[in-house]
Amino acid sequence: MSDTLTLDAYGSLIEPATLKIQRLLPGPAERIWAYLTESDLRRQWLASGAMEKMPGTSFEFVWRNDELTDPPGQRPADMSGEHRMTCTITECDAPHRLVITWGEKQTGEVTFELEKMGDKVMLTIIHRRVPSRDILLNVSSGWHAHLDVLVARLTGTTPAPHWDHWAYLRVEYDKRLPACPGN
Repeated sequence: MSDTLTLDAYGSLIEPATLKIQRLLPGPAERIWAYLTESDLRRQWLASGAMEKMPGTSFEFVWRNDELTDPPGQRPADMSGEHRMTCTITECDAPHRLVITWGEKQTGEVTFELEKMGDKVMLTIIHRRVPSRDILLNVSSGWHAHLDVLVARLTGTTPAPHWDHWAYLRVEYDKRLPACPGN
């Protein structure tokens, strides 16, 4: 990945159970917003799922990470070929800010913020209320790997095999993040 498109590619904890990760992406903001909110574009880097973009509406994310890159890399044995999760939109201010619950039990929350920076756009993702260290490692390596695929899609480059990259990043985040989200 080009250094000109990222700050520090790694996410960091800004509170004990809150991950923040950023990418400087080629604009305009409306293009990045489409990759966040339109199912056909979002499935190319994260997960499919139609959303109405209205606060209070629910939608379903459908992850098929084996389809993100060719080759997909070696999927971990404990990961399924498809994962589904229902989320609810709590804020939507196109094309600047989108806030969603993370899962049906609303145990977490994810904020996507877009800020214009010249001809580029700073995408900031803040994932709040991560319940455990194991989930924190999955979330941090997941957002990082998925954002790397987004950068590749936006720049017309070939992303690394998703699962191999995710596994590498999970080890790296295990080294970088505190032993417990509460520490």
